[in-house]
Amino acid sequence: MQKPFVQRLIDVVFSTDPKQRLRITRSLMATNVYVLYLLLQVYAWWAGFMSASDVVLLTSAVLAYIAVCYATLRSGLNLRFKEPALTLPQVLTSITLIVGGYSLTGPVHGAMLMLLALVLVFGIFNLKALPFKIVSVYTVVLMGIAMAIKVNTDPLQYPLKLEIAHFILMAAIVPTIAMLAVQFSSMRHKLQMQKNELAQAVNRIQLLATRDELTGLPNRRHMREVLTEHQQRLDRSGHHRFCLALLDLDFFKRVNDTYGHGVGDEVLRHFAKEARSVMRDVDVMARWGGEEFLLLLVDTSPELAQIGIARIRDKLSTSPVAAGDTQLYVKFSAGLTGYWGTEALDTSIERADKALYAAKDQGRNCTVIEWGPGAELEATLVDGQLPMKSTSVN
Repeated sequence: MQKPFVQRLIDVVFSTDPKQRLRITRSLMATNVYVLYLLLQVYAWWAGFMSASDVVLLTSAVLAYIAVCYATLRSGLNLRFKEPALTLPQVLTSITLIVGGYSLTGPVHGAMLMLLALVLVFGIFNLKALPFKIVSVYTVVLMGIAMAIKVNTDPLQYPLKLEIAHFILMAAIVPTIAMLAVQFSSMRHKLQMQKNELAQAVNRIQLLATRDELTGLPNRRHMREVLTEHQQRLDRSGHHRFCLALLDLDFFKRVNDTYGHGVGDEVLRHFAKEARSVMRDVDVMARWGGEEFLLLLVDTSPELAQIGIARIRDKLSTSPVAAGDTQLYVKFSAGLTGYWGTEALDTSIERADKALYAAKDQGRNCTVIEWGPGAELEATLVDGQLPMKSTSVN
């Protein structure tokens, strides 16, 4: 659907990139200061304190600066710089223009000090401590030079005593604003750190809520959410079939009792890592509890899903876990079933669990398939060997 004309116009003027739009908006907000700046010049010209040529000169300089600044931001050239907002050059240019206006507006030049303060306040919210110190020194030095020149070249409109008062006022205000800028910079830094820490904490909480800490696999609660999503897809499409397999590590208690829980934990991590390395990207394995894992195999039948389980078994047979001087080869029993959308997920999981117990009864290290509701155990995969009727891999 095409955007409204006004929205398209805004996108053209301010960009569609949120960060660039914010930078352009902030830059254009500073034009309020320049409007006051130009109005003050017009008043000085109307009152006879300033020549028309000087008004044209300063107005042209302001318009040229605004155009260059906008073009730089809108074209994306600012992204080549370390500080894309270009706050420092904008503030320094504004101060230079205000000092120029101060030197040309005659008796009303004192009003320029108010505009100078506005520019410095603008810098407080965008500049870090060091850049603002640079701005402060630049302001005091440049304004001091301008005052000294005008006192000597135009003492009637820039009397010495008045300029001394102006300089003292400026020399007091600028360091005060600079100290505020340092405080704001410190507050921004602390807030950013707190924001980052909060984001990291949220990520950790989300990870703990959805992942098993030991293996890095999805945990039982998150796996149920994944299964529900696939169940809903099947309900909507009518053809999104999937299989479920419960895998249980053989003689895992013996590993813990013989080699200690540290080795047992390593066996679990090793199993999860090796299994993921040979699984399809669309399939999901979760730690279901203890040494038991639930495997979701998407868009496949039990006959073909057993090939994926056999692939895991083959991988484990060539990658042992070191337990001191002993090499432990991880073996597992598996119960496999299909989900056809005609029953509750818990029923399918219970059927896979039933098949798992059948695999253990048949000597472990094998896969037993329970085809569906009311079906008998129809196929057995022993020692990683495929049944004859499985002839293709999904």
